[in-house]
Amino acid sequence: MLVFALLVVSGMVACFTSGSKKVDFSTEVKPILNKKCITCHGGVKAKGGFSVLFREDALAKTESGKPAIIPGDPDNSEMIRRLTLKDPEERMPYKHEPLSEDEIGILRKWVKQGAKWGDHWAYLPVKQTPVPDEDNSWVRNDVDHFIYEKLDELDMQPAAQTDPYTLLRRVSLDLIGMYPSAKVADQYLKNSDDKGYERLVDSLLASPHFGEKWTSMWLDLSRYADTKGYESDGGRSIWRYRDWLIDAFNADKPYDVFLTEQIAGDLLPNATDAQYIATAFSRNTMTNDEGGTDNEEFRVAAVMDRVNTTWESLLGTTFSCVQCHSHPYDPFRHDEYYKFMAYFNNTRDNDIPAEYPLIREYNDSMKLQMTQLMEWIRTNGSAEQARQLYQFLRTWQPVVYATTADSLKNAIIINKNVALGMRNHSHVRLKHVKLDDAAQVIWNFYSNKAGGRLTFRSDAPDGPMLASVLIEQKDGWRKVSAEMQPHTGTHDVYVIYENPSLPATSEDILGVFEWFGFIPELPAKGSPEYAARKHTYWDLLNAPVTTTPVMMENPDWLRRETHVFERGNRLTLGKEVEPAVPQSLQFAMPANAPKNRMGLARWLTDKRNPLVSRTMVNRLWEQLFGTGIVETLEDMGTQGMLPTHRELLDHLSWKFMHDYQWSIKKVLKEMVMSATYRQDSRLTEPVKEKDPANKFYARGPRVRLSAEQLRDQNLCISGLMSNKMYGKGVMPWQPDGIWLSPYNAARWHNSTGEDQYRRAVYTYWKRTAPYPSMIAFDGVQRVLCTARRINTNTPLQALTTLNDSAYIDMARHFAFRMQEGAGDLAAQIKKGYQLMLYKPIKEDKLKVFEELYQQALKEFKPNPGKTRAMAGGQGEKATPATAALVAVANAMLNLDEVVTKN
Repeated sequence: MLVFALLVVSGMVACFTSGSKKVDFSTEVKPILNKKCITCHGGVKAKGGFSVLFREDALAKTESGKPAIIPGDPDNSEMIRRLTLKDPEERMPYKHEPLSEDEIGILRKWVKQGAKWGDHWAYLPVKQTPVPDEDNSWVRNDVDHFIYEKLDELDMQPAAQTDPYTLLRRVSLDLIGMYPSAKVADQYLKNSDDKGYERLVDSLLASPHFGEKWTSMWLDLSRYADTKGYESDGGRSIWRYRDWLIDAFNADKPYDVFLTEQIAGDLLPNATDAQYIATAFSRNTMTNDEGGTDNEEFRVAAVMDRVNTTWESLLGTTFSCVQCHSHPYDPFRHDEYYKFMAYFNNTRDNDIPAEYPLIREYNDSMKLQMTQLMEWIRTNGSAEQARQLYQFLRTWQPVVYATTADSLKNAIIINKNVALGMRNHSHVRLKHVKLDDAAQVIWNFYSNKAGGRLTFRSDAPDGPMLASVLIEQKDGWRKVSAEMQPHTGTHDVYVIYENPSLPATSEDILGVFEWFGFIPELPAKGSPEYAARKHTYWDLLNAPVTTTPVMMENPDWLRRETHVFERGNRLTLGKEVEPAVPQSLQFAMPANAPKNRMGLARWLTDKRNPLVSRTMVNRLWEQLFGTGIVETLEDMGTQGMLPTHRELLDHLSWKFMHDYQWSIKKVLKEMVMSATYRQDSRLTEPVKEKDPANKFYARGPRVRLSAEQLRDQNLCISGLMSNKMYGKGVMPWQPDGIWLSPYNAARWHNSTGEDQYRRAVYTYWKRTAPYPSMIAFDGVQRVLCTARRINTNTPLQALTTLNDSAYIDMARHFAFRMQEGAGDLAAQIKKGYQLMLYKPIKEDKLKVFEELYQQALKEFKPNPGKTRAMAGGQGEKATPATAALVAVANAMLNLDEVVTKN
């Protein structure tokens, strides 16, 4: 009886526990709502006045005057009733398959338990995750504990470690994107134990080529290109940003600093040139120079692109849809898009062709001149005077862009977006100019007409005179200044052009103006040193230096307001908003953070931010293993893929922030030192049956090389790789006709010398015509941020590596390298295979290549023209034997194990 009573009691407890088990909103309820309900009852639509996007909306009264969900009372909740009706005109979802009994049961139980909402896992803070206690000899570090625990649950076993040759190639391509030096490779192959492997990893992490590889990844995120995009797609000088990235990755700049400088480097105290250049991350947006376009329209488009890029690249979240309506699936409201946009909306860029503001980089001697000049200004004037004059030298800012002039009389905005053109007896208005500290006005213009006079007046065309100067006759753009009468406050400034020597009725444009700057004058006017100092200032102001588009805030007198765009339409303005992050993530905002991009950077890099560390760790994992722990790198939200190893992701994300202090190299080292990473990649039948996509890592990564890795690997194998770093984009071989640039007649000029053999990261990138062979291998246009390249497998890829002249050239030099001191044909092929994969070739493969050689030799012997074409010219190497070996080399470079990372 006692046993029976115990069984009865335990059964009752089990029933009670099972029935009262709390429904998990994120994993059980939210997927049903997203799949079956939110299309009609979410951020885009709220039919019947009912929305299930936010709890307060879901529990609010509907158009019927009653709430659809009554927490704790499913029987009287209209939502539950409508799900269970038989009449198709009333049952929900309307005109779709009804919910299953299980789904209705989950929703009923959820309402019964109070209809509590829950946060999606990715929006919860990263917490320290205990490492599973897996006692297994295979495990090498924390990563393996998590991986082995999952494999054990699935009754799977990890693979053995791969051979040293494969591991050498794999980790080299992953960490530096190319092959290591012969010395580093030989050292490892002679001692490939654990210590030898760690030495190899450390040498790769310390290589200057590390930065080049990881910059290639970041260029997709930052939508880097050497052109502006849109229809005319003119050139842009922004390569200094690419070089900044290389240096940042090589120096292992802490990721929080790395992001802060890119988001708000210009706002750091005494910002350096490099910190300004870092902000070009946001200036990679496109600029539309086409005649007739509205600068404000495309300035706003650029600002929105910065918002969307920040969320997709740094936060792993889709945010762009919120510009038109509240997010259909994630906890972001419509107005929160514009609050976030306000962080970016007050910058100096204005979609004008010259792409101001620019940071002007002086050489060392000019920097010394500038330092001495600023010391003299501070001594003889004020600190504020020195600050403004220094800023103007470095950036030509702040200025009033001539394209923003209005009240045009006898003047035009050229092409409606380029510059201001003034005819005789013309005037224009510059609105709301601060004149408190302005002792001079400087303008950038073009005029080759003698006898012109430019006059500046306050508040009206006949108002108080501010300045007046005669314009010299001279060709070319130049900067001119005029001393201003003292004035205080903010005023409209009228610019008047008159030329008595020319007919008053002339329709000719007599002066073209780009900007007007109202700044202090140098101090100590009349002193013995004044003239020399002013001469130095103007020499520096006009110096032909390298410039890079950067971010820079408007001063208070040029501050922009930010409004909600009703339904995303910039012409339909709603309420004004201030900078803020979404309420659901407000908890990660540091106290007293300023309401500008520096405040935004602090929020991004605060260790309470749930998304930044997860997003980067996930991206690093994807680069090594081919797929992220969350496969959708661009979307960790509720519509993204669930993580395969959530605890591992959080463990690494926590260590990234706390133990490793945001060190990217340390996280990468932990990943590549794991037994998980070192596994053999062969697919066995048991693994193929249980995990063909390798989501649980019972084998090593096996993915096709990226476009950059493939080119760089082949340059290494052929012996052509240039070690030259940095500088303007280069133009490796490309046939004529790819570029069509009717606006500026720009052409692709094939680089010569070692420039044609530089790493892929340095290839000039034109948005409307990217380098074709890289596009064939899934490179992207970089018109918008791309968080994840989708690998494809097309015939065009094989056609590229077999026939593209650049790859034929590499095969040719590979053959020459095989011939050097190798002996007979078999020895040459063996040498080539070892150069490619570090390991000896198997006899059956050797035989295949020998047969290919003989077949090619028969074809080349009677055909001198084909021989010369394949061997590359008229020289001593233009023999049938060499041409045949080139054909063999080309085939070898196209082996599956060469185009794939095994």
